[in-house]
This record gives sequence, C-alpha cells and structure tokens, in this order.
Amino acid sequence: MTFAAPYADLKLDETQLRAYFALMDVAGLLRHKVEQQLRAAADLTYVQFKVLARLGLDSPTGSLRMTELADEVVYSRSGLTYQAGQMEEAGWVERGPSLDDDRGVTVTITDAGRERLTQALPGHVEVLRELLFATLTKSDVRALTGLLEPVLDHIRAGPPRSATPRRRRAAGPKS
Repeated sequence: MTFAAPYADLKLDETQLRAYFALMDVAGLLRHKVEQQLRAAADLTYVQFKVLARLGLDSPTGSLRMTELADEVVYSRSGLTYQAGQMEEAGWVERGPSLDDDRGVTVTITDAGRERLTQALPGHVEVLRELLFATLTKSDVRALTGLLEPVLDHIRAGPPRSATPRRRRAAGPKS
C-alpha cells in the first residue's frame, strides 16, 4: 500500500495494515459482545470479570498483590484501586496487607466472588466459542496463540500501564 503525502515515508505495508485493522476490529467487536454477556449473566464489567478470573482461575491462593493485578489486567493502579473498592463493597474480594511487603496490598477473591465468576463463565465461554473459535481449527488456535503471545510479551516488556505517570491537566483560567 502506498500512503498519500505527507505519509509516504511511513513503513507499513498493506498486509501489516490489514492485519492491524483486523486485530483491532476483532478485539473491539469481541469485547463488546463479551461485555454484553457479562452484564446480562452476572452484572459484571469486563475489568471486574478479569480481576475475578485472575484471582479465581489463575492464582492458586486466590490472592494477588494490587500492583501485580493491575499489571496483569492492564489497568491503572488508581483505576484498580477504585474497582477493588467497588468489588470489596459488593463482597466479591477482600483487601488486606501484603504478607511480604508492609507497603503492599493483597486482593483475595471471596466465596461470593467465586459464585459471581461461576455465574459468568458458562455464557462467557459460549461467546468465545461462537465468535472467536467457531471458524478456527485447533491448529489455527495454536498458530494464533503463537503469533500473539510474543507480541504481548514484547509490549509487556516495557513499563506496565500501572507504572505510567498520570498526566496532569493544564490549569485553566479560573472563573
């Protein structure tokens, strides 16, 4: 693909551009359907589901430090603090001091959080099977995983989103 001026010097070919747009469109459409399903089945946001899934499915202890959880769910620390507060208020998680770091906070899934996760999972899996995996063979899925995991590792090799400093808004004129 040739870009029109002033973009002619950009180094992205047509195949790369098509791959980029396909990836972004698939991710956007899939996330929209997943969010609809999570709301309908368990009154969860995608971030809340991801937190519960990381704690309930991926962590052997059901607990993770807040900073690790923020990095894993690709969410800001302050955003995760807010979400954890909402989820704690709902009874889905508990927060407490980290055993290995006095400054750290650990989040632990509760029985109610596990119940909420169990409520969401069947429909979630069905959406994934129907929209993402229905047209792919097992070999395609392995190939897709093999393609995406190195990209994810490369992106995650930089500072995590949770460590990104916040931009301050410029102070506007006072009225």
